[in-house]
Amino acid sequence: MEIAALVSGGVDSSVVVHLLKEAGYEPVIFYIRIGMEDRDGYVDCPAEEDIEITAFVAKKYGCRMEVVSLQDEYWEKVVSYTIDTVKRGLTPNPDIMCNRDIKFGCFEDKWGKDFDRTATGHYATTTVIDGKTWLSTARDTIKDQTDFLCRITNLQVSKLMFPIGHLLKSEVRSIAMKQNLPSAYRKDSQGICFLGKINYNSFIERYLGQREGEIIELETGHVVGRHKGYWFHTIGQRKGLGMSGGPWFVIQKDVEKNIIYVSNGYDPEAQYGKTINLQEFNFITEDVWGEFSDAKEIMFKVRHTPDFTSGRISRNAAAGYTIESEKKIQGIAPGQYAVVYDADKRLCYGSGVIV
Repeated sequence: MEIAALVSGGVDSSVVVHLLKEAGYEPVIFYIRIGMEDRDGYVDCPAEEDIEITAFVAKKYGCRMEVVSLQDEYWEKVVSYTIDTVKRGLTPNPDIMCNRDIKFGCFEDKWGKDFDRTATGHYATTTVIDGKTWLSTARDTIKDQTDFLCRITNLQVSKLMFPIGHLLKSEVRSIAMKQNLPSAYRKDSQGICFLGKINYNSFIERYLGQREGEIIELETGHVVGRHKGYWFHTIGQRKGLGMSGGPWFVIQKDVEKNIIYVSNGYDPEAQYGKTINLQEFNFITEDVWGEFSDAKEIMFKVRHTPDFTSGRISRNAAAGYTIESEKKIQGIAPGQYAVVYDADKRLCYGSGVIV
């Protein structure tokens, strides 16, 4: 079987190569350039160090390696999406778009199509039921990344391999140490991949600028502070407001008037909700419900967290779905994705955009 292994220089994808070789495969290693180096003056993306480590892994295991660029496609599909979503006052998730459109979209169209499988270092698994492949949760519930894969398609999941999905992070680190991989002690990457070491707010400011506005306390209507633009803030945000007497939470945004509404906890109902409306629902493998008029028991997530929340999902009048959560959720942010799982927290059905 011909396997393309997407390796980033991190410990997870490096161990993927070791596991594939142990299983008797001869993977071809691909490093995908998606960073913003050489674009608009950004030069601090750590691509060269990543490529050096990836090249070491390729040489150690005798694998052919290719460095390929999807920088233009990444800008067009992911970076532009991020800027546009923020400008509309919503909360984007670039990592979800990167997986669907770049790693398993553009890469597949240009190079992956020549291989039987594509292997990655995501913490996820797949399950085959009656001949159909389902995206499934990882053994390591803390590192599980199925929520970042929630917009992929049936064709994509059917071709993917997740060799570390059955391992704990500690076990992955242990393998890397025993194999003397240079990534064994590297910290996990944080933040949005295209930014490298660039501060997120600095990036947003470069493209949307600053526009001073009022911060208003939701319960009283009093002006309690000033901000530099609604696009720097997201629903549920607690840090970065620069206000004393908190903790303050961002509760609402008025995009037209450039107003941020906050609460410091006087009214818990303002910060928490149990109803989540979804549009643009994407089923990964198939529509598991079809037409139905009752409510289905599910587990779900509205942000990247180890914790699942139980709830019931039903159809709504806007041709979407509505989740009624069993418990109150803090910071339900429009633009983000609610990721839906079966009641056993095993199969990831798909996701919808929160509206």
